[in-house]
Amino acid sequence: MASPSARLQRLFEGRRLTPTQRRIAHSLVRRAAEAPFLSSVELAELAGVSQPSVTRFAVALGFDGYPALRRYLRESAPDGAETDEGAPLGEYQQAVQAEIANLRRLAALLAEPAPVVRAARLLAGSRPLPVLGLRAAAAQASGFSYFAAKVHPDVRPLTEGGSMLRDRLDASVRAGAEALLCFALPRHPVEVVGALEHARSAGLRIVTVADSAFAPVAHPDDLLLPADVGTGLSFDTACGPMLLGRVLLEAMCDELPDAQARLEEFDASAAERGLFAE
Repeated sequence: MASPSARLQRLFEGRRLTPTQRRIAHSLVRRAAEAPFLSSVELAELAGVSQPSVTRFAVALGFDGYPALRRYLRESAPDGAETDEGAPLGEYQQAVQAEIANLRRLAALLAEPAPVVRAARLLAGSRPLPVLGLRAAAAQASGFSYFAAKVHPDVRPLTEGGSMLRDRLDASVRAGAEALLCFALPRHPVEVVGALEHARSAGLRIVTVADSAFAPVAHPDDLLLPADVGTGLSFDTACGPMLLGRVLLEAMCDELPDAQARLEEFDASAAERGLFAE
């Protein structure tokens, strides 16, 4: 029989909760045995949030309010004093296990590599190659761009929004860009949606690595490669999108005839300059 914390964790799985709401969820998981008996004020103090935040949290889970959520927790609790002894993993372990499950789903998707190969061919042929990622996705775009620059002659990371973003997109188009790679992660900035609309109108083909095929950035004319993000902690974890980006880059290397020569040239230069500690 599942432990109290495991039952609570299942209640939260697949929910798109804000960081504040996740703090409340984590507090309930940590105090799973007491959860059905906590008042909204007590839970708010436990999580370090406001009482209205607790109410909004209950509504986000599909309940009319916190009393309905507490009633559900009481009714679903088994008879007797059940504990977590011998069962289940802790909160942090559960987050890791959930991310491992995300990677398994990604592995299953990659059993059919055709979409990645198609995307790689498109991106490898674009000179220059703009790589877009704002806010949460900026780290993914920067990391991809860092490694891609070792094998692609002209990679242009676009990781800052504002009025200059459209200028940089236009400059890439004028320089001959034919495609754009976008990393799009929740919460999805409106600015990314607008930037992609402008890129399409400018004639760029778009490849998007996103958390879902139904993400707000999805468009029927784009090639979208999905990879789940982890939602078990206060802030999303993006191991899946990061790994998918590296897989895409590996496929690009197969499409770039001088990729290996560029890598060997860099390695020789790095050794000569003593760039890395041995």
